[in-house]
Amino acid sequence: MAEVESTVINTNVKQKDPNEALVIAVTTRAIFNLEEEHQLFLTKGKEEYVKYQQVNEDKPLEQGTAFAFIQAMQFVNEKLLERNPEEKGLFDVIILSNNSPESGMRIINSAKQHGVSAALIFQQEVQAPCTQLRVVFDGDAVLFSDETERVFREKGLSGALEYERAMEAVPMGEGPLKAFAMHLGKMRKKFSQENSPIRTYLVTARSGRDMGIRAIKTLREWGLAIDEAFFMDGAPKGPLLSQIQPHIFFDDGLHNIQGAQDIGIPSALVPCNC
Repeated sequence: MAEVESTVINTNVKQKDPNEALVIAVTTRAIFNLEEEHQLFLTKGKEEYVKYQQVNEDKPLEQGTAFAFIQAMQFVNEKLLERNPEEKGLFDVIILSNNSPESGMRIINSAKQHGVSAALIFQQEVQAPCTQLRVVFDGDAVLFSDETERVFREKGLSGALEYERAMEAVPMGEGPLKAFAMHLGKMRKKFSQENSPIRTYLVTARSGRDMGIRAIKTLREWGLAIDEAFFMDGAPKGPLLSQIQPHIFFDDGLHNIQGAQDIGIPSALVPCNC
């Protein structure tokens, strides 16, 4: 939507040190289902859209694709604060909207109604779902750098295998989501493995036999503990994702994203820097 003013809803419960908090920003159209309202904006313009939102500002919006992801992060925050009320290494969720403050009132009301605001989830009557935050990462160009993918495009599979064997003892470079994964790992270490509210997965097209060793050694070098690692050897990821049922799946391949969407798995495309 091409509105000038914007609304930002910060779902923190206390001031967080930006050096310790993990800030997650989501758009309103990701967390709430605004497709009908968006079509109204496209067909009838901003004025009618604003009127509609104002008339319906007390009517909660339906949950969107990222809603369960946000709730799961709030559940992690709750468990961290139960463990240590002074914990500062929390998720800090920011909801971004292109709506003006007037038309954005419905979004703010919906956030309160659903318990999206972390200021509400700690009240006794507002409970986050009792489920772990499950995050799935692809390997190359997501968790790791895209160096091997570049070799594969230039020299094919045999060239990529040869490169991996030669570089087996050398940790891979950092991918765009390495820092995010490391922060999740830091949170996870505050709990026992049995009681952790966070569970992370590596689901990569690499084969375990030929290309998995370097991935495992890289994770070990980083000090990043992944709960489960799956080396698909080029097989479709959809069937496995349907068993894991993650709150979010990060991948750099459109075909993998489409496969996840086809089975209803929330997914996020990581732009390739190549």
